[in-house]
Amino acid sequence: MTFFLGAMGFLALAIAPATPAQADPADIEAAARGVVRVVLIGTDGKEVYPVSHGSGFAITPTKIITNAHVVREALQDDTLRIGIVPSEGDEAAYGKPIAMSPRNDLALIEITEGSLQLPQLTLSGGITGDMGEVSAVGYPMNVDRAQGLEIGDIFRSQPPVKSRGFLSGQRPSRQFDTILHTAPIARGNSGGPLLDSCGRVVGVNSFGADSDGSDAEFYFAVSMRELLPFLRANEIEARVNALPCRSLDDLDNAERARLDALRSDARERLAAREADLQSKRNRAQLEAQIAVMTARENAMAAAMLLLMVALGAGYVAQQMRGKEGQHKLMIVAGTIAFAALLGAIALWKTRPGLEEIDERVELAMGDHQTSDGDPNSVSGDGTLLCTLLPERSRVTGARTDDVEFDWAADGCVNGRTQYGFVGGQWSRVLVTDEEETVSVNMYDPQTRTFRTDRYLLGRNAMRQARAARGEYDPPQCGLTDAAKQLGEQQAGIMSLLPNRPNERLVYSCNTAGPPVPRTDLE
Repeated sequence: MTFFLGAMGFLALAIAPATPAQADPADIEAAARGVVRVVLIGTDGKEVYPVSHGSGFAITPTKIITNAHVVREALQDDTLRIGIVPSEGDEAAYGKPIAMSPRNDLALIEITEGSLQLPQLTLSGGITGDMGEVSAVGYPMNVDRAQGLEIGDIFRSQPPVKSRGFLSGQRPSRQFDTILHTAPIARGNSGGPLLDSCGRVVGVNSFGADSDGSDAEFYFAVSMRELLPFLRANEIEARVNALPCRSLDDLDNAERARLDALRSDARERLAAREADLQSKRNRAQLEAQIAVMTARENAMAAAMLLLMVALGAGYVAQQMRGKEGQHKLMIVAGTIAFAALLGAIALWKTRPGLEEIDERVELAMGDHQTSDGDPNSVSGDGTLLCTLLPERSRVTGARTDDVEFDWAADGCVNGRTQYGFVGGQWSRVLVTDEEETVSVNMYDPQTRTFRTDRYLLGRNAMRQARAARGEYDPPQCGLTDAAKQLGEQQAGIMSLLPNRPNERLVYSCNTAGPPVPRTDLE
């Protein structure tokens, strides 16, 4: 397929970026799963043979974006067919153009024969500036020739070629808006994606500048300003992501800093609380001492007074004893002496003891012994509504809708989906047949944090993951040791996953009202 070589007499000197964003190879590899070779196929009546080829990428599982010039000949010759060869597997398919825009060199192909389903690429919501790192992914013919591939080899799945460069600006060219970059491309790359550091499409590679072997080489891609209106005009709802491109290292560093700040804040709050409690204890100790000592002194003084009354009354009774006519007075004085003595003894025995000081302190401090934790820190049963925290997430293509689910204390979700429990963590591994992705959902009831790690795997890796998933049936909710059993079962899938996910979505959850039956996390 012809690779357009636009002649340019002069290009401004490119200024090297001071701190370019480094592309994550895992993100580029994940995007490459949806890059295909677009082959024009002819026939002599007996055999089929390739006429030419370009590149393309999946915008939906069955629709592919490429350049108009890649499939132009097929529109003029009804004997030519368009073959779609994926990067992995043996599921080549045939397609037909359903939309063409030669003005801005875009074409939309739909798979019409075969069961091929492709992982769709995500479009970047916008280029934040010049000089960012970009990667071109596609099938350059010169690489095929250098590897000694025969013409028939392009019918077989081959991994696409990836090259890196930098954005050099946006400028209109040949009546449409283009992105200028330095990621090397060649004939056969036409129609392939130009990706940002997170593997999101920023343009469709189209042509290059003729350097005559002496000047710096620059290349052009159809920009989002052309691609997005083209897709909307053809009623294609593309997946677009405008969130900042952050690495997992950046997230991990930020998370460590956040946890350190939380620990520091907790230590400060604990120290302040302890100082406040100590101040209150000291005050309560002083107040208790004053109250108890005052009560003791009052009781002792009253006892001494009654004792003196008893002695005085006793003395009077003793003096009246035996005297004629004083018997009644003696009885009264004796009664008073006896009662005063009993009262003195009672006051002395019931006076507050020194141990009552500690009892009063503990009683006073009981009103201040409240929990310092968040009242929402421990999640009981109920329905939770979880909202994405972009500052703690890395999203390259996943949807970021709110997540709602019913959580039970035994790890049962929505009344029927059991979560596994291993190493102090609740998790559920999701492996579906519809998507080339393994998702690991995790929930922390203590902090009410829900997290999804997404691994965007190739076909061979997905085949292994699906096989591992097929080896066990998750236990039902309510069974004895169901959480532990599932945690052990899921270990086989976890061992097949890369060390780090492609995406990490972190949500903060709050109660959303009474439990309702849902299936969001099943």
